[in-house]
Amino acid sequence: MQSLIIEYIYLILIIMALVMAANKLRLAYPIVLVLGGLALSFASRFSKITIDPELVFFIFLPPLLYEAAWQVSWKEFWKWRRVIISFAFPIVVITSCVIAWVSHALIPGFTLALGFLLGGIISPPDAIASTTIMRQVKVPKSLLSVAEGESLLNDASSLIVFRFALIAVITGHFHFQEAATSFVLVVFMGTLIGLLVGLIFYGFHRWLPTTPSIEIVLTLVTPYCMYYFAEYFHFSGVLAVVSGGLFLSSKRQTLLTYQSRLQGINVWNVLGFVLNGLIFLLIGLQLPSIVQQMGEVSLLSAIGYGLAISLVLIVTRMICTLAASPFTRFMSHFIVVADPNPGWRGPLALGWAGMRGVVSLAAALSIPLVIWNGQPFPHRNLILFITFVVILVTLVFQGLTLPWVIRKVNPEDKSKAKSTPEQEIIIQRKIAHGSLQFLDEKYGEERNLNEHLGILYEKLKIDLNFFNQEVEEINTEKGDPLKNFQSIYLQLLEQQRDILNQMNHSTDYDEEVIRKYFSLIDLEEFKIREKLL
Repeated sequence: MQSLIIEYIYLILIIMALVMAANKLRLAYPIVLVLGGLALSFASRFSKITIDPELVFFIFLPPLLYEAAWQVSWKEFWKWRRVIISFAFPIVVITSCVIAWVSHALIPGFTLALGFLLGGIISPPDAIASTTIMRQVKVPKSLLSVAEGESLLNDASSLIVFRFALIAVITGHFHFQEAATSFVLVVFMGTLIGLLVGLIFYGFHRWLPTTPSIEIVLTLVTPYCMYYFAEYFHFSGVLAVVSGGLFLSSKRQTLLTYQSRLQGINVWNVLGFVLNGLIFLLIGLQLPSIVQQMGEVSLLSAIGYGLAISLVLIVTRMICTLAASPFTRFMSHFIVVADPNPGWRGPLALGWAGMRGVVSLAAALSIPLVIWNGQPFPHRNLILFITFVVILVTLVFQGLTLPWVIRKVNPEDKSKAKSTPEQEIIIQRKIAHGSLQFLDEKYGEERNLNEHLGILYEKLKIDLNFFNQEVEEINTEKGDPLKNFQSIYLQLLEQQRDILNQMNHSTDYDEEVIRKYFSLIDLEEFKIREKLL
């Protein structure tokens, strides 16, 4: 046990080094981690580390899905709900059907049921890699929202397809009507269980005498409870976590105290970083064990099958995403859609962003070794190898070329919203104006008697004048005075830190008090640097 813990500590140190290298090279870190894991797999110390499917599905997947649900804007999710649902369900099913037909025709002895199983495994894109790249090249907000929303649902739909295909392979029977009914039930009940568990934890947060530490621990426990209860009753644990996470995310202002929100962001950012890093590194480490299990199929033939399936997968997704544009235009005559004329640029970029990841590999690894009559599961090792090749090809090839594709395609930003800097200044201006109005109406007389209230009132007036001037600078594209002010302010904050450091050497001041003011300066720097982005 101790040696295993030490190995994972080494892996975490390697992850940090590889992520720093990725940042230096300006590459998406999942690509570098997979390639790094692939290189490490040839080292004897790490070659025996394998992915346990149960570990991925129960330990890794719930918190990562829950964090993603909290990061997604519910407003944007609802705005693009039809596109997201079409990407997450119909495209997954279509992809599974195409892969089933192609693999049945291409691979000797591969049945349609096995083809559907393979399709269910490799159909869901991994949005972590794609959204990481999209943020680097600053794609329109609509594309990022669709990619994030799709990632919340496509894992569930693909795992449901995988589950039914696995039953068909093991039993040799498949009843479409029964499968369709079960599909709807699994989706509906998984969503319902997630919402019910979310309501229970909402009550815990609201009515129990919690502390910030307890509240953060509750957020860590919540996704596991949602996933476990849904899976216990054989429904979709993924949809339970997503639906419950979206519900609680929409209630975050009443759910958590300000301390819990500030501290919880840091905890979840670190947790997500470590889990994602481990997952992508572990993908690369699986190559030796997968190759050793190849059996009768030659390595060259397996590589050929994997490359062919990867090509079919990429082309199918591209066709589906591009076809979504004319379909949306057609449906806009009958229903209200977010964008009645999507064009081809955005769909093409989304189509190319279909990298596969850990859910696909974990699903492949969860295929049983034998079927019910004691016979070995047909083509299990080949399915594992094809899945690995698909992940490697899509993650590395599409991942490295996605920034170039986005720059060449140049998706149009059809959002009618104001620019982010202008939105921020307007928000701050309205807050300052509303605060002044509140003090005038409620505490007009007390303001004249209370020196502290008077100082606060004058500060708000200065802020309001500053924000009015800043909006004019943004609109006239004369932002140099603002940037100069921000640069000087950052230098001033460094000077304040030096003062605190000098005071900390004195025994007259408690270090805990000094640290409090360091934190306040950090918050000020955060606000200033956010404006500079």
